[in-house]
This record gives sequence, structure tokens and C-alpha cells, in this order.
Amino acid sequence: MPEMIVPDHLVAADLWSDLRRYRDMPEIDMARLYAYRLGRLRGALRKAGASMCVLVSPISLRYAVDFRSFALFQSHIPITYLFVPVEGPIVIHGVYDYLKPPVVDECREGRPISFFGGGYNLPDAARQFADDIASYLTEIGTDNRRVAVEYINPSITQALLQRGLEVIDGVTVSEEARLIKSSDEIACMRWAIGVAELGIAKMKETMRPGVTEVQLWGLLNYTNLANNGDWHDCRMLASGPRINPWFQEASQRKVESGDLVGFDTDMIGPFGYFADISRTFHCGPAKPTKRQKELYRLAMQEIEHNLRLVKPAITFREFQQQALVLPEEYHANAYTCLVHGVGMADEYPRINPVCGKPSPYDGILEQGMVICVESYVGALGERDGVKLEQQVLVVEDGYETLSSYPFEECLLD
Repeated sequence: MPEMIVPDHLVAADLWSDLRRYRDMPEIDMARLYAYRLGRLRGALRKAGASMCVLVSPISLRYAVDFRSFALFQSHIPITYLFVPVEGPIVIHGVYDYLKPPVVDECREGRPISFFGGGYNLPDAARQFADDIASYLTEIGTDNRRVAVEYINPSITQALLQRGLEVIDGVTVSEEARLIKSSDEIACMRWAIGVAELGIAKMKETMRPGVTEVQLWGLLNYTNLANNGDWHDCRMLASGPRINPWFQEASQRKVESGDLVGFDTDMIGPFGYFADISRTFHCGPAKPTKRQKELYRLAMQEIEHNLRLVKPAITFREFQQQALVLPEEYHANAYTCLVHGVGMADEYPRINPVCGKPSPYDGILEQGMVICVESYVGALGERDGVKLEQQVLVVEDGYETLSSYPFEECLLD
């Protein structure tokens, strides 16, 4: 039988995980936040020349109308979808009436859009879906037949084309909309980051030889949930020999004295906003090795150099060419990108290292974007590696750091 847990260790007596114990939650003007995001979506639709978009991704549903129910289920078995027109009523389909989000005009019955819901009858359901779209365009009084459709099964695309509608990729609309953040969005993001850093501090406090990687990760996950956050896109935490190469998720390995312990929060937190922070800890009581300190200093050097490049109007290609290039021994295991956008999740853009895969597009950094600057330093075949990441807001004269959790002093002395 498991050992009896004394009451002061129960979750019910948890006195640490609620961030509101330590600071005031920001007062967000939610009506203004929703209006800004809807305006961004409609602006992106106008830019694309489309009359409406059909949103399916749980991230897009949260952004457009603050719908957050069954998000992970929705990500692989979509049931709910949203009609957002340039002008006209916003209509959500496939939700229970009591789940009606705050920024919709009407709830309607949904058609099956996944195999779970429609099975082998999906083509028939798709034709009905196309009829619904055509009727909706008539309802809102537009003769523009260009429709942006996001992440949906091919039978629906085929049915829309057969109905005489022009279909474009809705992801270009939703990503375009999310690119520039309002002050309310930044306030939401700061709170989400504060929650993540509270969880990070608890991981640091708890870390000792014998604790498992998943036990440490569970503290971060618990802190997010305790503050009404959503989920983590992965459970990226690794220690000892599992930290090199990177991208090994948390396991039941027990942390040992002398290990480096690296993690990446990838956290969809309170208000639906992303906290994307990486740090690497050292587990005592053994002292850090000379090599561990060298790797950590190189990662810090890459982060600091590349942060100095962050400013409005720098092109992605210029950033790539001016970014720090570490010695060749680190290229094989280098992180897959130097920079990526972030909002309610990882998003456009990404800039790859010059020694990696070619960047898929060019563009510019703009004021109001939030980006993450990444580094992973670990030589091929070695035991240790270091993962660091800073989340920053692009401002008029450069950047403002949003993530503030301190770096590991024992690896910097």
C-alpha cells in the first residue's frame, strides 16, 4: 500500500501555485481585446480578397471568439467550426448552447467534418456543408465567392469547388491576423509567462538527485492548470545523457548529481497565450564541469548576439546572415531555428540558421510582433548540451524582454 500522505501535502492545502498570491492579475479590457482580434481577422480577410473564413483550429477558435472547450479533442477530431465574414454575423457550429463563446452572434447545428463524426458518409456531409456556405454568403449579402478554409478534410474542399466557390488556405488569414499583438494581448502574455516562471521556480526548488524528469515536468503542468491555463504542446525536459541531442521528451529517468537538466515550457497558459521559455539547470551537489560551463557560455553568447539583431524592418534573410555562427562541431545538433514567432502558440515567422535548412520565405520583423530567440549547444556524440530561449516583444528601438527567469549562476561563474 502507498504511504499515507499527511494533509498539509495535499493539493487542497496547496499554498504556492496560484500566481495571484504574489501579484495582481492584470485587468484586461476583454471587450477591447476581442474587438482587436476580430478586426485583425477581418483585415486579413480583406487583404486576401475573401468574403469569409471557416476556422477549425482550436487556436483560431480561441483567437476569434475565445472558444476554448475541448481544445485538444478539437485538434484531432474537429467538431466545432466558425464562420467569420468580412461583414455580417459570426456563426459558430457544432457546440452545445451553454458553451456559446462571448463573441458570436449565433450558434447553429454543425455538419460532420471528421471521420469520427461522419465516417464513410463524409462526402454527403461535405456537400451539405458547401450548401451551408453558399446559403450563408447569400444571407450576408455578398457576391464574393472566395472563401478561406482552415485545416479541413479534402471532401469539403472538393464540395466547395463543385459548388462554384473559390477556396483559399485559411491558415494564411489566421496567421496574418495573429502577427501583431495589442497591449491587451501583451498583458495576457506577461501573465502567462509569470505563471510559467512560477512553475519553473518550483521545478528548480524541487530538483535533486532521485527526482524523475516527469515529476519535474508535472510541477510545471500543474502550475499552468492551477492558474486556469490550457496545455503544453509537448513535455520537453531532458537530463544527463538525454539532453544531447535535444528534442527528447520527459521520461522516468531519475536526475543524478552533476546532470544538466534542460526544458522548454511550450505552454499555452492563462487567457490562451503562449509562454515559451527554455532554461538549463545544473543539479548538485556535484560542481559543474568546465565543459558544462563552456557549453552554457556559448549558448548565452548566441542568445545575446542574436537579441542585438532584433529590431523592426530587419529582414529574415539579413537576420540569418548576421546571426552568430557557432563552431562547426555544434552544427549537427543545432536548434532547428534561430527565431520564431509566438502568440497563442508557435507561429509565423521562423528564421533558420545559415548552417541548417534554407529558410522557406523572407519577410521583416515588425513592431508589435512577439518572437522567441533560441539556442541549443551540444556537440555530436557528447553527453552534455544546453538549451536556452528568450521571449521578447519587438518595439520601436529594438526589443523588450518578456521572459525574466534568471540564468544559472553556477554555470556562468
